[in-house]
Amino acid sequence: METGTAALMSRWTTWVPVVSVIALGLAWGRELPGFAVALIGLCLMGSVLAAVYHAEVVAHRVGEPFGSLLLAVAVTVIEVGLIVSLMISGGDKASTYARDTVFAAVMITCNGIVGVSVLVGALRNRIAVFNAEGSGAALATVCTLATMTLVLPTFTTSQPGPEFTGDQLAFAAVASICLYALFIGVQTFRHREYFQPVERESREEEPEEEPKPSVSQARWSLGLLLVALVAVVGNAKLVSPSIEEGVAAANLPNTVVGVVIALLVLMPETLAAVRAARRDRVQTSLNLAYGSAIASIGLTIPAIALATIWLPGPLVLGEDATHMVLLVLTAVVGALTVVPGRATLLQGGVHLALFAAFVFLSFSP
Repeated sequence: METGTAALMSRWTTWVPVVSVIALGLAWGRELPGFAVALIGLCLMGSVLAAVYHAEVVAHRVGEPFGSLLLAVAVTVIEVGLIVSLMISGGDKASTYARDTVFAAVMITCNGIVGVSVLVGALRNRIAVFNAEGSGAALATVCTLATMTLVLPTFTTSQPGPEFTGDQLAFAAVASICLYALFIGVQTFRHREYFQPVERESREEEPEEEPKPSVSQARWSLGLLLVALVAVVGNAKLVSPSIEEGVAAANLPNTVVGVVIALLVLMPETLAAVRAARRDRVQTSLNLAYGSAIASIGLTIPAIALATIWLPGPLVLGEDATHMVLLVLTAVVGALTVVPGRATLLQGGVHLALFAAFVFLSFSP
């Protein structure tokens, strides 16, 4: 075993995901007392930090945009499993879980992560710089997918209520997966340069870049990243009954459950994006934000459409007027942010204000 791998194995980032998965296995399917929920919560937080560390190791080895893509896809694939499991055991309220979680993911990534990343980048260098071509294409993809899957069901007339018919759902699922595949092809091969971090003309104070991890280190980190993400989503599901009980006790809307779970699941990407912005790699942060939103819709909707074959009950996808207004504002503000390829504190603050409005209106609709 190489020295670097041995050092990796001695770090807490190695053992926390393993311990968290063991705790997940012991607690799965059982009624948990308060102290056990607290311990699961600690495991959840530790797994989030470990996932960020291992994602950065792998990303440093494979380079951008593959590193951001890997983290976004890994989180989304496991998130789909979480949504399906919640829909199976959620009863009558489960019909809106997919919609609420996906819309929350879009708002968190396109306003929360983008806003804080631009803010951090602008605080560091007065102006955050990134590639307008890549970020604009990613934002356009997010807006198209969100409108097709979360807005159109409200206005279609073949099915009563904000739902698709079977044929419409199948079309939306195929279109979503095709758009996602097209975006991945453009991001990783056809126009990969559009998604690379922008190099400034002068970096006198910038430290020398660290050497790339070895292949062995990257493989260990890839495996541990997957373990950590399983622990994050699994433990999030374990604490979700406590979240649901708290939401019901506080007499809050059921949509709050989806918001809280999306916040927990997207924490690894949020922390990774902030750390990239602190290193003046705002493009990497935007890759994480928009890539996660695209993956959340492009993978979740086809998976849920397939799952409806055996899942009981309706599938409500259409949003209400308030959320559609927030989506339109997000699209307009996002376009004005990414088109110049440069952003200041103001743009970051506007995105964070939109994110705060979404969170507040989720608790007080």
